[in-house]
Amino acid sequence: MNPRAQFSPVSRREFLGRLSIGAASLAVSAPLLGAAGAAPRKLGVALVGLGSYSTGQLGPALRVTENCRLAGVVTGNRAKGLQWAKDYDFPEKNVYSYETMHQLADNPDIDLVYVVTPNGLHPLHAIAAAKAGKHVISEKPMANTVAECEAMLAACRAAKVKLSVGYRLHFDPYHQELMRLGREKEFGPLLKMKGNRGFVMGARAWRADKKLAGGGPMMDLGVYIIQGACMAQATASGPGREGVAPIAVTATEIPKTRLDLFPDVEEGTRWTMEFANGAVCEAFTSYAHGADTFRAEGEKGWIEFKEHAFTYRGMVVATSRGPLKFGPDVNQQARQMDDFARCIREGRESRVPGEMGRRDLAIVEAIYESVRTGKRTLVKV
Repeated sequence: MNPRAQFSPVSRREFLGRLSIGAASLAVSAPLLGAAGAAPRKLGVALVGLGSYSTGQLGPALRVTENCRLAGVVTGNRAKGLQWAKDYDFPEKNVYSYETMHQLADNPDIDLVYVVTPNGLHPLHAIAAAKAGKHVISEKPMANTVAECEAMLAACRAAKVKLSVGYRLHFDPYHQELMRLGREKEFGPLLKMKGNRGFVMGARAWRADKKLAGGGPMMDLGVYIIQGACMAQATASGPGREGVAPIAVTATEIPKTRLDLFPDVEEGTRWTMEFANGAVCEAFTSYAHGADTFRAEGEKGWIEFKEHAFTYRGMVVATSRGPLKFGPDVNQQARQMDDFARCIREGRESRVPGEMGRRDLAIVEAIYESVRTGKRTLVKV
C-alpha cells in the first residue's frame, strides 16, 4: 500500500456490487446507504467513555472523518454527555449511561461504538455493545487478559458484528513504511530491533490500578513496542496479517522506586522478544523515565524512529538512506475510524481485528509469566 494514499469513500455502485456477494453474512442494513443516487451516509459512532482520549483525539477526529460521524455518547456524567450533544450536534436522546447501553439496540442513528473506558472495563462495554447489535472498536489494550479478549470475540461473533482494536499506527504512513520494509525486505530481514517507551507518572492514576489497567506500563506503553516489533516482521498485508508474533520472551521487572504509586503493578519492565526467523527485539518501558524510540535493522539498512515513535504526530524518522518525510502529519484516529466504517459497509475485515488484540495480550501474558518465573517463556498465540 502506498503510505501516502488517503482513504476515500467507496462508490455506491461498487458498494452495492460487493454487498450483493455476501449480503446474508454481512448483516448490513439498507439504512447504511444514502438516498438513491447519493453517496452512502456517514455511519454513526458512539463514544463509550469521555476521558482525555475521547476529548482530545477521537472527538476532534470525528469532525474530519469522511465515512463516519459522532452520533452519541455513553458516559457516567449525563451533564457532560449533554454538553457533547450540544458541541457535536447530535440529539440528547443519544446520550446514554453505562447502565442503559442495551437501549442502543433501539437507536438506528448509531452503527458502531468505540470503547474508550479503562482496560478492565473493555469486555463489559464491548459485549454490551455487541448484544445491542453494534459494531465495536475497543481501545488498546483490548482487555486485561486473553480470556477476556476471547469473550469479546465470542460475543461479537454471536451478534454478527465486527470487532476492531484502536491500533491507529497501522494507518500512519511512517509505520506503514516500517511494515512495507518488513514485507519487501529492502534492508534484508529486520533482525535487530530495539524499543524504548516511558513517561514519568506524577500521581496515582487508574493506569496504576491493577483491576482497571491489568498491569503497569507494560499494558499502557509496552504494547506499542510489541506492535512495532510485530510490524517490522510483517510478511503479508491484509486483515490481521500485518505483523508476526514472537515465539518466546524473557523479561525482568525493574526495582520499584515509588511504592506509593505502584503498590500492585510494575513500575517498569525490560524484556526480549525472539522471532522464528532469528529476529530479536530488546525493549524497555516504565513510568519512571521519558522515552519514545524504536529502531529496526537489517543487513542492508535500518529505519529508526528517533523521536515520538508511537505518538499522534511529530515523528522524527531516519533511515540508512536518509531522513523519512511524508509531508504534513495525518490524523491517525480519523483514518482508523474511516477505515473501520468502510469495513462495515464493504463487508471486509479490519486490518486491526480483535484477533490481533488477543495476540498482543498473549504476548503480554508471556512477558508477565517470564517476570514471575525468571525464565524464558514461550508465547502461546
